[in-house]
Amino acid sequence: MKNGEKIKGLAGLLFLFVLAFLAGRFLAQAVDAFSTSAVLPAEGNWGLSFRDEGKPPVANATFEELAKYNAFYAENTQEKVLYLTFDCGFENGNTPAILDALKKHNVKATFFIVGNYLETSPDLVRRMLDEGHIVGNHSYHHPDMSQMGKDDFTKELGELETLYEQTFGQPMQKFYRPPQGKYSENNLQIAKDLGYQTFFWSLAYVDWDQNQQPTHEEAFNKLLKRVHPGAIILLHNTSKTNGEILDELLTKWEEMGYSFRSLTELPGVGTS
Repeated sequence: MKNGEKIKGLAGLLFLFVLAFLAGRFLAQAVDAFSTSAVLPAEGNWGLSFRDEGKPPVANATFEELAKYNAFYAENTQEKVLYLTFDCGFENGNTPAILDALKKHNVKATFFIVGNYLETSPDLVRRMLDEGHIVGNHSYHHPDMSQMGKDDFTKELGELETLYEQTFGQPMQKFYRPPQGKYSENNLQIAKDLGYQTFFWSLAYVDWDQNQQPTHEEAFNKLLKRVHPGAIILLHNTSKTNGEILDELLTKWEEMGYSFRSLTELPGVGTS
């Protein structure tokens, strides 16, 4: 009788142990799933959650939410098209190689420049224009514009517009990319009121740190695995790695069946 009770007691403890183990495992998986796939708040820093290789990431905002502000982060399509963009904070010798690779592959990109870039490298901006690329507004001083009022926001974009028109004798394309990816609904509305279209991105990687440039293998690993139909791709012209790999990267994307379009061809985008 005593032995039977002991066996029943041990069985009960074993059952409780297994139950606790399974519950803990389920909770851990749930927490892990939330931490890797939860969407960031709808204002602040632009963010992406990559869940499936070759599929579009989940972004802070939907296509429909952004469309209210003439804003975009990708094309909602299954067609294998890509839109290549570069953010240009300053010139450190990599842009000529980037332009050479684009010319070789007949790819028309969009370069979002700041005031310093136009001041110091007007010849390269002229080359961008001459070779059929779009030059967009990344603000004059590259500040956090997300909390700016209309006057300060307008001044940041307007100063670059003025310098551009003085330099090239033509108005600047009203394409805007928020500095640092920081935004708010208010400044998306201000940009729209100023006639701008705002462009985020659906594919990027850590390429901007001059002291910790990714290896070619690391860059290909991120950019090939995460590419997806309709992607707006953000790369930085300051990246030595980008300058070295772009020709091969474009070839690899082409081998995967992708073709390239200008942002002016993105559905819903105007060119005025």
